[in-house]
Amino acid sequence: MQANRSVLIANPSPDVYGSDLQMLESLVALREAGYRVVVALPQDGELVPRIRERDGEVAFVDFPVLRRANQSIPSFLRLLWSMVACLPRLIRFIRRMNPAAVYVNTVTIPWWLLAARLARVPVACHLHEAETTDSRLVRRALVAPLRLAHAVLVISRSTLDAMVTADPGLERKANLIYNGVPQPPAEPKPPARVAPIRLVVVGRLSPRKAPHLALEATAELRRQGYQVELELAGSAFPGYEWYTDQLKERSERDDLAGAVTFAGYCSPIWENLNRADIMVAPSLREPFGNAVVEAQYSLRPVVATAALGHTESITDGVTGLLVPAEDVAAMAAAIARLIDDPELAETLARTARAEAIRRFSVERYRAEVVQLFGRLTGETAGSTAAGGAA
Repeated sequence: MQANRSVLIANPSPDVYGSDLQMLESLVALREAGYRVVVALPQDGELVPRIRERDGEVAFVDFPVLRRANQSIPSFLRLLWSMVACLPRLIRFIRRMNPAAVYVNTVTIPWWLLAARLARVPVACHLHEAETTDSRLVRRALVAPLRLAHAVLVISRSTLDAMVTADPGLERKANLIYNGVPQPPAEPKPPARVAPIRLVVVGRLSPRKAPHLALEATAELRRQGYQVELELAGSAFPGYEWYTDQLKERSERDDLAGAVTFAGYCSPIWENLNRADIMVAPSLREPFGNAVVEAQYSLRPVVATAALGHTESITDGVTGLLVPAEDVAAMAAAIARLIDDPELAETLARTARAEAIRRFSVERYRAEVVQLFGRLTGETAGSTAAGGAA
């Protein structure tokens, strides 16, 4: 057994969104298994008190984060210089802490993988991304740092497939562990279904999450005579404030005026879901989608795009309705189907809740994370070959 039973987690930001919340579940799992856990963050923020509430420690370490904005040559060169400058600092930090393992919570901070290797500490990376639309060269470059990891946690089969398609050699490092999503604190009640029917979208306000499609579907339903309103529960990703401005401008036009609410960042999300009748998940690419599972827990029927991870949390016609990505007409038609057929909506919602509880519980997730880190640190026997919940 390792003399130092500690794990260092490197997280790219102090935000509190899907990957950050999943990191918190990993923290709880490791603490319950008796590990000391230190989370390295580049700055202070909303995530910090949540880490401390879960008996984790926080260390502020200056390091860069890879963003899509870095794809230009000048930005990439600045990023490269920042990486070179921070690498010795990260190595010193790891050696000073001397953890049993390093856990890098996203491929967007690959310098932590290199630093852990150079410090001779076992390292795992939690891959939350599933890039399928970039060129083969770009996709391979994005996953290349994963070669440095001793193990890679992937959040869905879609993420696994995207990674292995970009670099087949990474399959032997892969461990499929579906996200663990906490349930609401109280038993959910079915939606009221009193006009106007309330739709909700939960997630970042970004082009990739595509709430603009939900806006257009809402407008289409209103043109057809349905009394519907839409709530957007989420804030803009830094640098995408222009997109929020576009959404607000669109919502003020005559066909949507007064029918759209911008709730901003909401956590916990249960109140927003409880006042909704239908949850809409319009993402263009979604590696997993915690919000879908949260809606299923809340007995809210879901209309989602058939985008990567949505096809793993939803069986079309059984636990929700799937529509082609970017197809506003199909999205509006699916929502109308649930409005017109309340019995179908209720059946989908109840079946989805039972399946979500079975497949995506935090208890199952925490057990699988502890098993993986036990193997990584040499505390338990076994390989880190791909596996996960059915």
